[in-house]
Amino acid sequence: MSSIIKHLNHEVVRRTAARCRERDITIPTFAQMQNPNLIPQTIKDKLPSVGLWDVNPLNLFRITWKNDVRTGMYGGVNYLEIPQCITGVKARIIGLVGKYFPTGAHKVGAAFGCLVPRLVSGEFDPEKHKAVWPSTGNFCRGGAFDCALLDCTPVAILPEEMSKERFAWLKEIGAEVIATPGCESNVKEIYDKCWDLKKDPNNIIFNQFEEFGNPIWHYNVTGPAIEEVFGELKMENGRAAAFISATGSAGTIAAGDYLKKQYPHLKIVASEALQCPTLLMNGFGGHRIEGIGDKHVPWVHNVRNTDAVAAIDDEDCMRVLRLFNEPAGREYLSLCAVSGNAAHELPLLGISSIGNLLAAIKTAKYFEMDENDVIFTIFTDSSDMYKSRVEELRDELGDYTVVQAAKDHSAALEHQGIEYFKELMYYDRKALHNLKYYTWVEQQGRTVEDLNAQWSPEFWQTMFEDEVKVFDEMIAEFNGLV
Repeated sequence: MSSIIKHLNHEVVRRTAARCRERDITIPTFAQMQNPNLIPQTIKDKLPSVGLWDVNPLNLFRITWKNDVRTGMYGGVNYLEIPQCITGVKARIIGLVGKYFPTGAHKVGAAFGCLVPRLVSGEFDPEKHKAVWPSTGNFCRGGAFDCALLDCTPVAILPEEMSKERFAWLKEIGAEVIATPGCESNVKEIYDKCWDLKKDPNNIIFNQFEEFGNPIWHYNVTGPAIEEVFGELKMENGRAAAFISATGSAGTIAAGDYLKKQYPHLKIVASEALQCPTLLMNGFGGHRIEGIGDKHVPWVHNVRNTDAVAAIDDEDCMRVLRLFNEPAGREYLSLCAVSGNAAHELPLLGISSIGNLLAAIKTAKYFEMDENDVIFTIFTDSSDMYKSRVEELRDELGDYTVVQAAKDHSAALEHQGIEYFKELMYYDRKALHNLKYYTWVEQQGRTVEDLNAQWSPEFWQTMFEDEVKVFDEMIAEFNGLV
C-alpha cells in the first residue's frame, strides 16, 4: 500500500466514479503523461477540437511536455536551446518549455500529482471537500484548472503582490481566491492561512511544499522528458552535465534526481533569489522572481542530492525580461546574430525561467564547461504571465532603447559571474537538511523521526519510484469503475 494514501474509502470512490461517468471524465496515468503513445486512440481523436486552455476533461491528457499546439495532438518534447551568442558560454543550455501546458505552465502536472491520488482513493470527496492550493505562483493556477476539469471546488491562496494576471485568471475560472500579506518570499503567511482553513475539515490542503505527489510527478514525467531530449541531440562526446531548477516548492528539482540516476556525474543546481538567499546563506528577504517561494527548505526537497546553489539577482531577471520582450531588445539581439526565429522564441521565458537561465550560465562558468556539456533547465512559464510587469518597468524606467538593451545583455548575461555560487559538500547538505527542522517540526507538525528518515537515499528512491506504481494502479481501477 502507499505511504502517502493512508486508506481507501470505497463508498466515496464509487460516488466519485459516478460523477466522472456523468461528466465523461477519464483520468490519465502518470505513464501516459510521460508517454502519450499509451493514451487510447479514442481520446486522441477528440483532442484536435479542444483548445489547450478549454475547461474540458480531455485536457487532463494534455498534462505532458509533448503537446503539439499546431495540430492539437502530440509530438516530441517541447524545448528551447538558447543561442551561445546570448549566453556567452560554450556549454549548450536547453530548457523544457512550460507554455504549452494548459494554463501556460507545467504546474498543472504537480497539482495533478497531489490531487488525483487522493481523488481516486476516496480520501478527497468532491461532493463535500474543497481543494486548497497554497502557492506563490503557478501551483494554485494549476490546481484550480485541474479542479475545474475534475469538477472539484478550488481555493487559491497566494501573496497579494503577485502579478494581476494571476488573480484575474483565477477568478475567471471560478476559484475562491485568498490574498495573503507580502510578496514572493512570504511563504509563512500562506502557511498561517492554511492553519486557519484546516479548522474546517472540509478544506483539504494541498501544500506543494510538503506534498510528495509534486516531486513524484516531476521525477516520473519531467526527468524522462529531459532524458529523451538529450538522446535526440546525438552528440558524439556529449555529456548531460547539469540540471538547474529554482527550488520553489522543490517539485521540479526532483527531475534532477531521475537524471542523476541515469547520468551519475550530472550536477543538480538549486537556483534562488539573491535577495532571499535561504540555501546559500540561510538568508531572508523579499524579491521579484515570481514563482519561487523562499525562507525555508521545502519538506519534499532531497537536499542530499543537491550539488550546488546559485543565487540570482532579481534585477538581472527584470533587465533580461525587458531585453527579451521589448521591440528594441529584439532589434539589438538581431544585431548580435540572433536569428529572427530565435528572438521570437525568447518570450517563452518568464521571470523564473530567466532566473534558471542565468543560473545555468553561472554553472557553466563555475565548472568550466565546454561545448561537449549540456545544461538542462526548465522554462516554467512564459512572459505572457508578466506583461503587466513589462509595462510597470516601462512606466518606471522610461522607453526601452537599443543602447539599454546592449547594457542589459552585457551586464546580466555576458558578465554573469560565479559570485553567489556555492558548491555543496557533504556537511553543507546536512546543514540544509537540518534547516527543515525549524519549519516542519517546530511549526508544521512533522516529527524528528520523519526528518531523520529523509537523510537516507533509500527513502527518496522508494518515494519517487514505488509510489507512482501504486498511483497508476489506483487510477486504472478508478477508470474501470467509470
